[in-house]
Amino acid sequence: MFTLSSIGRVATRYAQARARHRSERALLSLPIELRKDIGWPEIVIDPQNGPRICRAP
Repeated sequence: MFTLSSIGRVATRYAQARARHRSERALLSLPIELRKDIGWPEIVIDPQNGPRICRAP
């Protein structure tokens, strides 16, 4: 049973990461003015990891 629950957790994390990646990709396709209008956080381009959404503290 331990193995099945571990696989379930990994699958859940993968699905969440995939959904987050799809959302970030959709946001990056929008013009900057539109992103600001809808209130999305700043998108930072990191040379090592690529573009990521950065929430202000």
